[in-house]
Order: sequence, then structure tokens, then C-alpha cells
Amino acid sequence: MALAPCAGYVSLFWLFGCLFKFAKQGQYSPFAMEAHDLHHEFPMHYERIHDLKMNESHFRHLFDQYHEVNKEIQRIEQSGVFTDDVLNGFRHRRSQLKDGLFAMLTA
Repeated sequence: MALAPCAGYVSLFWLFGCLFKFAKQGQYSPFAMEAHDLHHEFPMHYERIHDLKMNESHFRHLFDQYHEVNKEIQRIEQSGVFTDDVLNGFRHRRSQLKDGLFAMLTA
């Protein structure tokens, strides 16, 4: 890919145009999210997560809620159409659930 023909703000417009072009082709998503599932968040507690999912109904309920909220965040981010208030509300809920799950993991 050739460099932008001129510097400054035109280069930024060119860059965003390229990102949009790649996003349309499915090669790049500017809203790609990193993994937030519990096994990525707490890799050192992998076995404990599994044990609690199998044996503790409250943990399982919070675990399921966490992953539903996480999937909704991912869906919203991938759509590219969202408001900060809505997205931040879901992120706040995910954080609350993660704190509760972490407390159960380390108890």
C-alpha cells in the first residue's frame, strides 16, 4: 500500500479511509475486542472456574450472566453503532459480575 500523498490531517483521512475499506472487506475491524471470557481474565483459576461451574449454582448463574453481557458488548462493538452510555453501562455490569466471580474464586 502506498503512503499518503501529503502530510497532516489529509493523512489521517487517508488512514481512516483505508481502515474503513479493510473493515468492509472483513479484513480488519476497528472495534475488534480482546478476549474477556473468564478463562482469559483469570487463567490461573482455570480449574477452580470449572469446579465452581459444576458444583455451585450461584457461581454458574453469575458465570452465565457474565458471558451474556460479554457477548452483548461484543455484538454492540462489532456493529459499530452504539452510544458511549449504552456501552459503558454494559461494561460496568461486566465489571461488577467479574468482581463477584473473582471474590468467589479466591474465597
